[in-house]
Amino acid sequence: MTILRTASISHFFSDKQVLKQMDLELREGQIYSIIGPNGSGKSTLLHILSRQLKPSQGNVYWKEADLYRLSPKKAAQELALLAQVNDSMDLTVEQLIAYGRTPHKSMFKRIDEQDQILIEEAISLTKLDLLRKRNLSQLSGGERQRAWIALNLVQQPKLLFLDEPTTYLDISHQLEVLEVVAQLKRNQKVTIVMVLHDLNHAAAYSDEVIVVKKGCIYGQGAPEKIMNQKMFKEVFGVEADIYKDGHDETLRIVMKPLKN
Repeated sequence: MTILRTASISHFFSDKQVLKQMDLELREGQIYSIIGPNGSGKSTLLHILSRQLKPSQGNVYWKEADLYRLSPKKAAQELALLAQVNDSMDLTVEQLIAYGRTPHKSMFKRIDEQDQILIEEAISLTKLDLLRKRNLSQLSGGERQRAWIALNLVQQPKLLFLDEPTTYLDISHQLEVLEVVAQLKRNQKVTIVMVLHDLNHAAAYSDEVIVVKKGCIYGQGAPEKIMNQKMFKEVFGVEADIYKDGHDETLRIVMKPLKN
């Protein structure tokens, strides 16, 4: 089932066009990674899809309704965005996560038993049990990122957007965060769209990749169909050796400069 689609969206910053006539569809319960060179329009696309930015032209449809006609409360119940950089607030992990229930509460209504059940489930899924009383400022980058994901999770969104969720993390914490993302899809059936720079991570964790080049959709599809030598040469300007891991059949990519 199509959960979100765009119809010929374009976007301008002043007189500079950054997105050009983009059409794409996102299906329920899938993980999508948006990939492309720096400055190609990846983050702008993510911000439009997540209702943070209205396109200059074209339309975005949430289950065939105009995304921008949803009330702010309804949008917050259906969509969640984990930004690239989040402040380290003076809160404990548990206090932060509880804020995720705000879109589902009327004004001045306190956390109830059902809310607490969802908070406990999010803490367990993101493996934050031993850190729940810890202040955010005391966490490592990976731990803090998991806490923000848990906040988004108790929001119970149908669609979760992640803007470069592994940036600034060391490799072990990158994989930690991506494993949590994979669990959200498997266990919670959340549709996930993320911007990733690491192309091997995109290949390993995505049902589909969306390749952006100079503000246009170059291609969308399963990693094994889209991530080929032609794409790497035309989009990223590199040679690529592509093979399947003998253990789990995941695509592995080794990139090198184009030959003169």
